[in-house]
Amino acid sequence: MNVQGKTIVITGSSSGIGAETARYLRLAGARVIGVDRHDPMITLDGFVQADLSTQEGVDAAVDRLPGRIDALCNIAGVPGTAPSDLVGRVNYLGLRHLTQRLLSRMGEGGAVVNIASILGAEWPARLDLHRVLAETPTWEAGQAWLVQHPVPQATCYQYFKEALIVWTLTQSQKTFLSQGVRMNCVAPGPVFTPILGDFVQMLGQERVEKDAHRMKRPALADEIAPVVAFLCADESRWVSGINLPVDGGLASTYV
Repeated sequence: MNVQGKTIVITGSSSGIGAETARYLRLAGARVIGVDRHDPMITLDGFVQADLSTQEGVDAAVDRLPGRIDALCNIAGVPGTAPSDLVGRVNYLGLRHLTQRLLSRMGEGGAVVNIASILGAEWPARLDLHRVLAETPTWEAGQAWLVQHPVPQATCYQYFKEALIVWTLTQSQKTFLSQGVRMNCVAPGPVFTPILGDFVQMLGQERVEKDAHRMKRPALADEIAPVVAFLCADESRWVSGINLPVDGGLASTYV
């Protein structure tokens, strides 16, 4: 796949899917700039330490990123065991704000890849709500809407992954037609990463045991990374506005 010479920003680059995606893309010839709260464990072409849970933190990170980039992989996130407000700020508002700030630095052939989740699959059931949130133009407006429509702790992770999918789908064609920049989601199932334990705790033992009989095993990070990389590559230049499950067939068992 052709990513040779592309400058690609990856959030969450210090562990899990983010670190593996960074490694994979660098081996393929891309110039990778990592963004994370924690120091990287692998060699990168650049690194910005940042707190993506606040608008000020995102803006500070943007100021330190290159003036021209070819792709943005939004992989950073917190699990549903974190406070609901934090989940909303990192997994949705911060991701959205970072993307909005960096879109102007991309040109024809650019790509945005957002990490969603199989747990966001029920977005059609709340489509109207997610559409309204997606239409809020700024961090402040989105935060104000969420104050008026609080998200329960028990379902916050699922809710904001649903919201991310809807935001990506509603924005994708606008950016593709106006800038030639593609926007897509990748939706992993359970993955062997540092937050897998939080994932299990969040779902509860009953759901975990139910899903265990529907799949071979959790994914490895290096089984997700090539899919993210493909959506950054020239070969996916006509792929935009999709939510791609990478879950070993788990989602298909619920049909």
